Amino acid sequence: MQIGMIGLGKMGLNLVKNMRDHGLTVAANDLSAAARAEAAAVGACDCADLPALKAALVAPRTIWVMVPAGGPTDQTLAALADLLDPDDIVIDGGNSFYQDSQRHAALMADRGIHFFDVGTSGGMSGARRDGNFMIGGEATVFARIAPLFDAIAQPDGYLYTGEAGSGHYLKMVHNGIEYGMMQAMGEGFEVLAKGPFDYDNAAVAKVWNHGSVIRGWLMALAQDAFSADPQLATLKGVMHSSGEGAWTVEEALRLHVPTPVISGALMMRYRSEVDDTMTGKVVAALRNQFGGHAVDPQD
Repeated sequence: MQIGMIGLGKMGLNLVKNMRDHGLTVAANDLSAAARAEAAAVGACDCADLPALKAALVAPRTIWVMVPAGGPTDQTLAALADLLDPDDIVIDGGNSFYQDSQRHAALMADRGIHFFDVGTSGGMSGARRDGNFMIGGEATVFARIAPLFDAIAQPDGYLYTGEAGSGHYLKMVHNGIEYGMMQAMGEGFEVLAKGPFDYDNAAVAKVWNHGSVIRGWLMALAQDAFSADPQLATLKGVMHSSGEGAWTVEEALRLHVPTPVISGALMMRYRSEVDDTMTGKVVAALRNQFGGHAVDPQD
């Protein structure tokens, strides 16, 4: 199976490596020559521009776009709509707003191109192997790309969710849940930090991750973060956000669905921009651990 990959950042490059591990033929494009060279080092075809990417793939083509949501995705998809041929497939694997994905699907449909919106979870390690994917698009075409997800996802780690927009909608809600889970963890460790006992935070995260009700990957990442920096003293408790938590809250308001935990977690992210707290440090460290998201170091 042949795949084109546009965008070789922390997620796209790991996806390329995952695909190559499973014997997929990959043509890779990025503005960075160094990123293209790293993809070429694992056997991908180095394509300096979009026409070269198209030429490297046999029709009908499947091209995965992994660039930042918003303007970069809009521009890339518009260029592909003008460049590709009818019956080609375009996948947007980034964190696009679901209504943008519906608009992109309509744009592609006007050109006879099939569009899939894919919510991608599992962070950098999931992109590298055994990822998790939520996939919206045309049901009659999905079988053509199912082997791709059979290869790069963990068993039972992908779901065809329905019409275009449904994949990114599901990922939006997933990220809202993620906000609430990380906020609860951060608050718990802040109580420990201010309480009367001197806990080893890494040891606490480790024991909680072995048989407790709150065990899970985020707790394992907390253990890793505390092992490297026991009090997370080297970073500020600023919790940056990519926007999907806000989208989830906005959608909940539109639907009149009460989401106090997710809404509170979003408000605490905004609060962290002016106050430095252990809660903020924990959430910032977790986001850095699983997704490589930036942290603000202490001055």
